[in-house]
Amino acid sequence: MQFDIFAYDRDEGWRQYETVTSRVATEKIDPVLVYRFIRPIQSFWRKTSIYQRNIETYERSLVFNGDDIDNGCVNCHSFCSNSPEKMTIGMRSKIHGSNTLMNDGGQVGKIGAKWGYTAWHPSGRLAAYSINKVHQFFHTTGVENRDVVDLDSAIMYYDVSSRETRTAPALSRRDRLESYPTWSPDGKYLYFSSAAILWQDRHSIPPKNYDKVRYDLMRVSYDLDTDTWGQAEMVLGSARTGLSILQPRVSPDGRFLVFVMCDYGCFPVFRTSSDLYIMDLQTRQHRKLAINSEYAESWHSFSSNGRWLAFSSKKRGGLFTRTFFSYIDANGVAHKPFILPQENPTYYDSLLFTYSVPELITGAITITPKTLGAASRSEKYIYTTPPISGASPRSSGRIDRE
Repeated sequence: MQFDIFAYDRDEGWRQYETVTSRVATEKIDPVLVYRFIRPIQSFWRKTSIYQRNIETYERSLVFNGDDIDNGCVNCHSFCSNSPEKMTIGMRSKIHGSNTLMNDGGQVGKIGAKWGYTAWHPSGRLAAYSINKVHQFFHTTGVENRDVVDLDSAIMYYDVSSRETRTAPALSRRDRLESYPTWSPDGKYLYFSSAAILWQDRHSIPPKNYDKVRYDLMRVSYDLDTDTWGQAEMVLGSARTGLSILQPRVSPDGRFLVFVMCDYGCFPVFRTSSDLYIMDLQTRQHRKLAINSEYAESWHSFSSNGRWLAFSSKKRGGLFTRTFFSYIDANGVAHKPFILPQENPTYYDSLLFTYSVPELITGAITITPKTLGAASRSEKYIYTTPPISGASPRSSGRIDRE
């Protein structure tokens, strides 16, 4: 597709500019984008919501509104293999508690536990999630004065059929921080970020050496039939890169892994050094993607065919996070990114909200906001006791039936 651009000047007449050429990919992108719509500074939970957008049109609809839980926080939406039929949404409310909503084929329930970053096993039979003791603090100078530290974290997994929550020693070491789980498409490996805890006091904000914490990229094998885990192995170490490795996501064909690296810490959206990288899992070689900017690039997701990447970026000025798309070819090359189109081309110029956690799905979410709102306020929930104390494993917690 070629664009010939002309401009008229009263003194010089018409001028033609260099032709702009865009190449149109033959592979489709998933038709729906789900994202969190929030203000750029969060000192209080106010006006937080999750929306879905048909990217073949300009139709946007509400998925879940924090106002439904008395101005609470809604976050950490996750889907099983890009499907809208199985999803979870985190909620935090002073009145209705910190819980997780689960939609499983049209049946919505409330799990009495706060799930952090969540990854569904491809089978749909279980979901791995992090528990995090995250705190925000502020610097007095700098392009970005906000910062986040994770004082303690571990990874759990929830069995949908038995309603049990479990963990494994490789996912919950007392001396390490484990976060950002993601599954390989065959379900045989769980990738995650892991860092050594560099402080004794887990209550001080910020703790000593917070800016020296750098996460490694790890993985651990898993057998679904026997529910057994292997030993954690290093995929890429921060000692080698000198950077903190976060938010891994594996392409649907299992060939590539896209991740974020920044100078330190666990929260790349607040780090201007944050960039997207790609690793060929066949060779273990990695490189920086060409779609990065001088500002933060962070949360990303693959389309169901693996040819498109949706990602968060502050490339338009450094303050507001927007959603961008990039075509990823068969060789793992990321092509020129473009912003989520809007019907009004000046829409972003006056928008004081941010788009975050972009997730591509294969169709629209049909569960209504009213149904999710009612479930979130309900006193009926699935009770679960996390099998962990701090970051040390113990026996599995049983869930009481509703």
